[in-house]
Amino acid sequence: MSINRSSYSISGVLRVMHICIVNADVQKLNKMTRLKALNPEETTGKTKELFNAIQGKLGMVPNMMRTMGNSPALLEGYMNFSGALAHGTLGAKTGELLALAVSETNVCDYCLSAHSFIGEKLVHIDANTLQNARNANAADAKTDAALKFANIVVNKKGLVNDADVNAVKVAGLSDGEIGEIIGHVALNILTNYFNNISKTVVDFPEVHAGAAV
Repeated sequence: MSINRSSYSISGVLRVMHICIVNADVQKLNKMTRLKALNPEETTGKTKELFNAIQGKLGMVPNMMRTMGNSPALLEGYMNFSGALAHGTLGAKTGELLALAVSETNVCDYCLSAHSFIGEKLVHIDANTLQNARNANAADAKTDAALKFANIVVNKKGLVNDADVNAVKVAGLSDGEIGEIIGHVALNILTNYFNNISKTVVDFPEVHAGAAV
C-alpha cells in the first residue's frame, strides 16, 4: 500500500469510509495480532513524526503502519521505497495490479484488501481487471507480461531464467520497467510477509486470498 501516489488522492475517500475498525480500541486490536499496533495519540519521537505525515496524507494511520511504527526505521524505509516507486514509469494502475498479483501468491489478505480498495475506489480499476490481476492476467499484453513476470519472480524466488526475462522484453517492457517490476515485487513481499507474520487486523473491506479467483 503506497501513501504517496501522485495521480490520485487517498485522503478524501478514506475519510468518507468510516471503517469502524480504524477507530477500534487499540487493546482489542492487539489481542488479535502477534505484533502490537500503536495508538498514534500515544507515540513520540520519530514514530510520532512519521504517523503525523501519514495522517496528513491519508486522514488516518492504517493498522499496518501502526504496527510498523514499532520500528521507525522499518516504517520510514517502507514509506520511502513506496513513495519512490509511486513516481516510477509503470504508473499507479500497473502498480496496484502488481500488488494484487504478488499478494494473492503470498496469501496476504491484508494487502489484497487494501489494494482491492485502492484499485477500485482511487485508481478506478474495474472489478474484473482487479480480479484477473490476482491470477496474473490482464487484457493489455504489456501489463499481462508484467504480471506474469512478477508471479514468476515470486514463485522462483528470483531465480528466473533467460526465457523468463526475454518474454517480458518481447512484450515491450524496458530494462528500467523490468527493474521497477522487481521493485514492486520486493515492496509487496515486505508488506505481505509483515502482515502475515504480525496478523495485522484488516481495516479495509475484506478480501481473502483464493476467494472467487
